[in-house]
Amino acid sequence: MNKKQAMYERIAKHGNDLLTIFPDATIQAPVLLCKRLRYYERKAEVSTTALCNGCIESLQQYQESALERIESKVKKLLGITDDTTIFINRDPRGYALKMTLEFTANKVSYRDWGGYGILAPDFSGN
Repeated sequence: MNKKQAMYERIAKHGNDLLTIFPDATIQAPVLLCKRLRYYERKAEVSTTALCNGCIESLQQYQESALERIESKVKKLLGITDDTTIFINRDPRGYALKMTLEFTANKVSYRDWGGYGILAPDFSGN
């Protein structure tokens, strides 16, 4: 098995884990779900980095509203109706889309050092 096949197997496993946790997700294909979440992760990374770098005040409000829109879209994508399941980590040194500790409890295999579940890990190995 080469690196690319191994990467896609990890993506499919993570997608299946997410579909087990979020059975009401609007996308039921595991790989496509992971790709869509990764897209939102990259968008959130841009905003969190801009906020951390001290963007000018007019852009700061734009970045904050962008993060709110991303969080709303991710909740809709995963079929989440409450506000206690996922959040956006505003520290640009880690992943942005995370699950709360209370919700994560042994439900997902990808976590950060704080124990928060990671919704869209980077499987590329770069």
